[in-house]
Amino acid sequence: MSGNSHESTRRREPVVVVVEPETPGNVGTIARAMKNFGLSELKLVDPPELDEDGEAYGFAGHAREDVLPNAEEVTFEEVVENYHTIGTTAITNEDSRKHVRFPFKTPVEVRESLETVETETALVFGREGTGLDNSELERLDEVCSIPASGEYPVLNLGQAATILFYELRSLTVEETQLPDVERERASEAEIDRFYEFFEEFHRAIEGREHKREKTSVMMRRLLGRAHPTEREITTLTGIFRRANDLLGDRTFGDHTDDCDADAAEPTADPGHD
Repeated sequence: MSGNSHESTRRREPVVVVVEPETPGNVGTIARAMKNFGLSELKLVDPPELDEDGEAYGFAGHAREDVLPNAEEVTFEEVVENYHTIGTTAITNEDSRKHVRFPFKTPVEVRESLETVETETALVFGREGTGLDNSELERLDEVCSIPASGEYPVLNLGQAATILFYELRSLTVEETQLPDVERERASEAEIDRFYEFFEEFHRAIEGREHKREKTSVMMRRLLGRAHPTEREITTLTGIFRRANDLLGDRTFGDHTDDCDADAAEPTADPGHD
């Protein structure tokens, strides 16, 4: 990436704020998830003691090397005053008559919104037991909620953070560990060449023209949905070319539905009524 593009990405990278985390282990878990998905700035409001030999560092994985030791203690006021804030909550209001937790966005909608703007954003998480209270949510700019089972929608703090960070990865991660997957569709000429070999093959095994016509349409619809790559269509073409070579000029001729029906009619057994 160019220097300007990298700077733009860094400007959009949200900071992560955890309000009054109750256990060091959850802070470490969030730090690790941040490291997984390219986030680096962690801010804590009234955190517990984070001992380097304690569970926060034990749970943080490689985030113990940078994210966790660089975490900054701040006040809720500082967060509200300096960032565009997105609070997280499991419980939302059901309609527009109440505005503290409504309207809300899903993590995907948060990502889509942040992709269109460049602003200093803070993702704000609440306490493990009670989350962010209404007075805190009232002061935040947006609310995010993760769709979950209506019977039990409450995720633990680490789970909620990990899901949200994952959905925002296009803003924070330039390259993942996954290899590139070829997604380039084969050219129309290559696909048409496959159809020619397939139709030659089909003429050799199916004499009924109307059946061939229907199957030809089905094959085109199937490949149309599949968007085969150049390698995939070359492989398929090779298979049918080889099949045609083996069949040679063999053909079963044209058959009629009447003949098929006669062939399918059971022969009467003279020994039974």
